[in-house]
Order: sequence, then structure tokens, then C-alpha cells
Amino acid sequence: MRISCNFDSGNIQVVRADSPDDIHLRINKDHQSDFYQWFHFRLESQAMVNHKLHIGDLAKSAYPSGWQGYQAVASYDRQEWFRVDCEFDGDTLTIDHTPEYATTYYAYFAPYSYERHLDLLAWAQTSFDCELSHLGETLDGRDMSLLTVGHPEPGKKAVWVVARQHPGESMAEWLVEGLLERLLDEDDGLARQLLDQAVFYIVPNMNPDGSVRGHLRTNAKGVNLNREWAHPSLENSPEVFHVRNKMQQTGVDMFLDVHGDEALPYNFVAGGEGIPNYSDKIAQLESTFKQALLTATPEFQDTYGYPKDNPGEANLTVGSNAVGNDFECLSYTLEMPFKDNAELPCAAYGWSPERSKQLGKDVLVAMRAVLNQL
Repeated sequence: MRISCNFDSGNIQVVRADSPDDIHLRINKDHQSDFYQWFHFRLESQAMVNHKLHIGDLAKSAYPSGWQGYQAVASYDRQEWFRVDCEFDGDTLTIDHTPEYATTYYAYFAPYSYERHLDLLAWAQTSFDCELSHLGETLDGRDMSLLTVGHPEPGKKAVWVVARQHPGESMAEWLVEGLLERLLDEDDGLARQLLDQAVFYIVPNMNPDGSVRGHLRTNAKGVNLNREWAHPSLENSPEVFHVRNKMQQTGVDMFLDVHGDEALPYNFVAGGEGIPNYSDKIAQLESTFKQALLTATPEFQDTYGYPKDNPGEANLTVGSNAVGNDFECLSYTLEMPFKDNAELPCAAYGWSPERSKQLGKDVLVAMRAVLNQL
């Protein structure tokens, strides 16, 4: 029996693995940080034998409540990721699974690899409507890449979409993949209309270093990028620094920052009601966007979400708040679950890459609803 994680986004520590029914593991912290929750590892063992994998010390993890009602994902081919039975006792998550093959991968959510990220960029640039450009480098020397979809012209709106500031939230890049598939479909009337009116600036992965390192929440230096938007720096947060610089050049009429939430089993948005420059116009745009997305898909809801900020009390180091305030624009954080959508549960797969991609396509419907009002 062998357990390993020395690969893209791998993260696990073997405490003891004496027998298949008594495997004890821990999750490594993000580098120079106390955050930990993301895991991704490979088990090589005997097929058709029940295994019990105990991941411990989770009461001190980033989001202990996220383990309640959670089921890990597993895969034999690294393409299809299905849910496996789990129990949580307040500190230990026990995965109870009988593998059908000798090698099985387990993860916190279906991984979105760096190679797939590069493939997505290369595929997108082959579209007549898309240009791939380099914004700068991360602390580990990886590229910060921007996809510009549409052709800038006077009067067109600038729509920014970024994903995966928190690298363990891989569902965010799955959503962007779906959004791009529809936006670059020349036979899709909605996409053609959107590109007649707007240019989309898309960063599919804001944190490639953290993604490859197997981090939950931080970059290579242990910095939470979604608390760097007030004063980003090349020393600590070049990822945000380069994106903010580009935003200053293009302007921003709408901003969507895509994330995943460990605890809440819903898809929801968090708006800018607490920013100093919040206005009746932004409030109306938020309402129109939400209503359009509610109409477009039952996967979205507006009952459960984060508490709303009091007027003037928003944290301006957070991406959506900083951009919404600086550019006085519609600016949303979009959250998806690590678990499942409780309103449309799927026992076999839970919330999944496929559902994330479809939500990305549906988000374009909501963008169309507000575009003429931006």
C-alpha cells in the first residue's frame, strides 16, 4: 500500500498506514500560512477491499464547519470525479470506500490542473474573438495570463471576470471554462450579442502558484490574495498587482470574482452594499443581475449567503469591494459549494465540474440582462 501526493496540486501527510482499514492522514498547511483544508492524493492498494482513511486534526483547519455533511471526491481515471461516503466527528474526516481499481485519487474537489489551465488558454486564443496576453509573473515565476474576448471599440463595456484567487477553489476555473465555451461559440446568439456590446477581460487562474503547490487559500508566500486589493505589491501579491494595473488601463464596468465556499451548500453572490461609493444604480444592477440568474437556472438562489455589510463598512482589501468602489461599478463575488447544491442534490457527484461549467454559461444570461444599464 502506498500513498503519494508529489504531483500537481497534491497535498497530504501520511501519519500511519498499517492496514487498509486503518489509514491515518493529515493535510499540510499552505506555505508560510496556517490555512489548510485542500487535499489531493493517490492511493495505491488492493482493489475490491474496503479502505478507511482518517484525515485528522481538522478542528483547527481553515473552515471546520465545512466538513459537516461533506463527501470527498474520488477518481480512477482523473476525468470523472464521484463522491464517496464520509463521516466527520468534529476533528477527523473518515473516508469509507472500496476502490474498484488498484490506484485511486482522492481530493477535496475535482482538481483543475495547471496543464489543463494552459490547455484552456491555448484553446481560447485560437478563436478569432480572443487574444491571450501576458500580465506579469508570479513569485514562483509562472505566467499571469489574460484572455481578452471581443474587440475593443468606443462605447463597448469592459467586463472583468477573475477566478481562483483562492487556489483550492478549483470549481471557479471550471466555471470559467464553461463561460468561455459559450462566449467563444460563434453559433451562440447570446455570445454574439454580448461581444457586440462588451469586451471581456478574463483571468482564469489568479493564483497558479498556490494551485500547483496544493494550497487552499494563499499564494507562494502564504498571502491571501483576496485581502491584497487595497495595496497589492510585487513583493507579496504580484498576481493582484498586475491585474489591478491592467484594470486601470481598460476601466471596469462590471466585475465578477468567482470563488467556492467550504461550508454553505448553495450558489450565491455577495454584493457591494457596504462600499463607500455604493449607489441606487448599483443596487438596481445587483437586483437585475440576480433576478436574471434566478430565471436562467434553478442552481442559483438568493436566500442563503453571507451577511450583508453595513453601509460604509465593507472590507476594501477584498477584490469585489475594492473594484466596485474604485470603479463605481457592478461588482460581485460569486460563490459555489464544495459540497452540493442543497436545493438540487446529486448523491453521486454533488456539486461538480460539469455543473460549475453550466453555471458559467448561465452567468452570461445575467450579464446580458444588465449590460445595457452599465
